[in-house]
Amino acid sequence: MPEFQGKRVTQQYTQNNVAPPEKVFPLLCPVRETDWVPGWQYRLIYSESGVAEFGCVFITPNEDGTETTWIITDYDPVAFRIAFAWVNPGLVAAQIRIHLSRTAGVSTSHSSALIQYTYTGLSAEGNREVERYDQKWFRHKMQSWEAAINRYLQTGKRIDAAGWE
Repeated sequence: MPEFQGKRVTQQYTQNNVAPPEKVFPLLCPVRETDWVPGWQYRLIYSESGVAEFGCVFITPNEDGTETTWIITDYDPVAFRIAFAWVNPGLVAAQIRIHLSRTAGVSTSHSSALIQYTYTGLSAEGNREVERYDQKWFRHKMQSWEAAINRYLQTGKRIDAAGWE
């Protein structure tokens, strides 16, 4: 059997949020994402609290009919830190780290979110997928996310689907 080597890409972005970390952090949750992410769908598999927590497991559907399994691998609401791992079987595995902090030199009503994604191909097809995750693609993805969460924080309403990714 030939040896396979997965390709790995890591991207990082800092979002600026129009609310303090205490208001932003609870939105980084599979349940609460329905409030601000257009079309967000999930199936909660395990959570003692019913929302994001360490060890929470949930599934999201993919356009091709497959499902991605997510696990919250770090959860610290005091430090405003959360991490996820997800696997789209046979294609890509990802690790996501998010750390919120108060924005220095700006009103305490704002925060920043340092977001890091690490994608790893699980097959030749997965490696081709990972190669598409370049800086331009990632920046667009993060700016769409930033616009959506800030719209919700400012208005309590979800952004129009046309303005999302």
